[in-house]
Amino acid sequence: MNKSPSLADIESLLAGERRPPVESWHPEREARMDLCIAADGRWIHEGGVIEREALVRLFASILRREGERYFLVTPVEKLEIDVEDAPFQAVETIIEGEGKGRRIALRTNVGDHVIVDAAHPLHVRERGGEPAPYVEVRAGLEARIGRAVWYELADLAIAEDADPPGLWSSGTFFSLSAEEA
Repeated sequence: MNKSPSLADIESLLAGERRPPVESWHPEREARMDLCIAADGRWIHEGGVIEREALVRLFASILRREGERYFLVTPVEKLEIDVEDAPFQAVETIIEGEGKGRRIALRTNVGDHVIVDAAHPLHVRERGGEPAPYVEVRAGLEARIGRAVWYELADLAIAEDADPPGLWSSGTFFSLSAEEA
């Protein structure tokens, strides 16, 4: 049986997390790579989907956003890639508590965990006339919240009957209404 981690497990994981320091790397060599992160979360290199999960996770660990551009960064090279929507997908929720005491964690398609809080806000934009929910994962990199996760969060908001509709997580209220453009 595959049991989801508790929020305490996730906090321990995040506290011990070590990522490559891509924000401090400023290589002189810059190029373009034929790599696209599709809106559905697939990583596509030269027209073929990257099937090796470990490779996708490695690339995700060296991903950096600069304005509206995305790069894979190493100490010696910076490669620009395309991202159709958000680089990650939120695919699972872990929820503890209720109301203002609730804490929500999300797991991404690349294995990252994020606790929704003021530093990692949940927000909704309108895309094609539909609500498009996102959460900031790290350093300007967002995860699009998947449909099943969105419905789970919306069900919680409906049960609480908040006006405007929204959710509490880590002491912060997050509206589920689309932001004005």
